[in-house]
Amino acid sequence: MNFDERVVIDTNQQEWLASPAKGVLRKPLAREEAERGHATSIVKYEAEAAFASHGHPLGEEILVLEGVFSDESGDYPAGTYFRNPQGYSHAPYSKSGCVLFVKLHQFQADDYSKVCINTKLSPWQPGIGGLQIMPLHEYKGESVALVKWPAGERFQPHTHFGGEEILVIQGEFIDEHGRYPAGSWIRSPHMSSHNPYVEQETIILVKVGHL
Repeated sequence: MNFDERVVIDTNQQEWLASPAKGVLRKPLAREEAERGHATSIVKYEAEAAFASHGHPLGEEILVLEGVFSDESGDYPAGTYFRNPQGYSHAPYSKSGCVLFVKLHQFQADDYSKVCINTKLSPWQPGIGGLQIMPLHEYKGESVALVKWPAGERFQPHTHFGGEEILVIQGEFIDEHGRYPAGSWIRSPHMSSHNPYVEQETIILVKVGHL
């Protein structure tokens, strides 16, 4: 929870920990309190697992990594990105099992946008150099996007105003500090800098301006 420090976690090396709901497991990345407040986690629903109906103070942000996540509003397959704002409540479950990247209690106080995007069906937009971008959300200096890097792509050195958070979805992300395989989570503080590149096609989820 120290946002002034750079944090790197290879979630492939973490053990699954039990949650209060049977069949729902977690790999915590950042957590303010045991069961409330700011939290970032990888969450796994085993087949037929369900969570009791609950709300989300300061919102819930999810990217479905594997399987199908469901609630009373529908089914969300792998690649679905959604944001449930403060005031929204649901009773989530998964019939066949799923793995999620979940961020709780991290919306700006007046951000009430409800977002649902199937990133497998959404078009990529051209970015700097050979990069392709898929914008997912933007609000008052905070932005979230998927970024696709072609093999061999190098990006210019840059500084992260408001910090940067990355989840490596596919491939391997690299900078002067290290190499980060798929499943790596990197949180870099305000005004940190790096010079990233890739050797193979790589897709990352990037959030900036929120730290």
